[in-house]
Amino acid sequence: MPTGYSKSPLELLNSSHQSKVLKAAIFSRFVLLILSILWRTLLAPYDTSAPLNPNCLGNPSPPLPPPLLPSLGSAIENGVVWDSVYFVRIAQCGYEYEQFYAFLPLLPACIFVFSQTVFAPLVPIIGYRAVLALSGYVVCNVAFIFTAIYLYRLSVIILKDPNAALQASVLFCFNPASIFYSSIYSESLYALFSVGGCYYLLSRANNIAVLWLALSGFARSNGVLNAGYFGFQAMHQAYDAFYLKKRAFLALWILISGALRCICIFVPFISFQAYGYYNMCLGRSSDEMRPWCKARIPLLYNYIQSHYWGVGFLRYFRFKQLPNFLLASPILSLAVCSIIYYVKSRPEIVRSLGFQASVEEKSSMAVIFSSQKPQRSNDTQFSEKYSSRKQENHNLKSRKKISQGEDLAEGRTVHGSLEKLGYTSAFVLPFILQVGFMAATAFFVMHVQVIDRWQHVSCQPVRLYIGLLR
Repeated sequence: MPTGYSKSPLELLNSSHQSKVLKAAIFSRFVLLILSILWRTLLAPYDTSAPLNPNCLGNPSPPLPPPLLPSLGSAIENGVVWDSVYFVRIAQCGYEYEQFYAFLPLLPACIFVFSQTVFAPLVPIIGYRAVLALSGYVVCNVAFIFTAIYLYRLSVIILKDPNAALQASVLFCFNPASIFYSSIYSESLYALFSVGGCYYLLSRANNIAVLWLALSGFARSNGVLNAGYFGFQAMHQAYDAFYLKKRAFLALWILISGALRCICIFVPFISFQAYGYYNMCLGRSSDEMRPWCKARIPLLYNYIQSHYWGVGFLRYFRFKQLPNFLLASPILSLAVCSIIYYVKSRPEIVRSLGFQASVEEKSSMAVIFSSQKPQRSNDTQFSEKYSSRKQENHNLKSRKKISQGEDLAEGRTVHGSLEKLGYTSAFVLPFILQVGFMAATAFFVMHVQVIDRWQHVSCQPVRLYIGLLR
């Protein structure tokens, strides 16, 4: 192998580090479980809605016999509070009320599937609602563990530093919002498909990335923002094709394919809004229709957030909400400092949206955001054919090693130029833009304390945790 080159991200992936991340993720879940049980034993819960379980409106199920271990089932159900009540109820009875449509269907669907298959034998023992809750806990915690692993892999690609990637991933496992990943909330599934989708995008597996990022839009509404990564990819690929390669039709095709990928990521959220319109508006008289049904663009989600939760521009700016602003200040400050540091380090990149990057950075972006694998040279192919004729059996393994070595050597040439830049390189820009948009939205529009869990659940952990380390 050639010497004197930096290692590519493929070589930087460390199985020992991934094992440490896996152990840290599992250990953090057990720690949170013990702490949750301890505090629920010592303190009375603020939210007392856990025992509430009226019959379903649509198709009330026949009464089930009492479970064999009602105390165990009750202990499991005690954790079903706040938003968890909605997710479990939707899995049990479907979307009964208008405000239920604020909670997207991916998590309830997973809970329902697990309760009907894997954990179905436990229904006579702990009861059906406890089985639903148990299914939710398992889904969310397993999703979190896989998220931590994907975050490590994504961080290695971006930072070119396995040690920093390990530190970022461990910090993610013990972040201040970690309890939400172990509760029956949509954060874990959204984080898994967002971080995993970004990893596959930077690994040049575009089709898998589209699928994963689209699924993130079935978990949380802000999953539609992940379409911006493909927009950024298409923008730079089209620029390269039109201005550098002088291939107008190729640039047009890139823009069309990029637009189609973005549409695929929007489809889950839009289809869910159409489902809500079908259930709540169609077949009703004008007097029976809700106000949002008569709007020019009948968007159910925006109406629910505004009407039931008071979400809107500056609507949360009240003196009584000052404690919540203080609660959100650490993670909000970290996000802002991370953005400021990047802007000060690379002002020309931010102003030009990455088009004023250096030649080395543009080459790296072209390779990372390309959907094609590196091609091997004709000399190498001829050498392999010649070797296979002489020692076919022996060289079968050798050819595999040669193939891997060529790909890695080519990756070293492309990625090595960015090793010193790492987290300030040009292709980190879309992550920075998403952090800024989400931080501004949380501060000015949403309930600001939600940022404690919302700002952790996309691809921005790479920026946030490395900003903390720096």
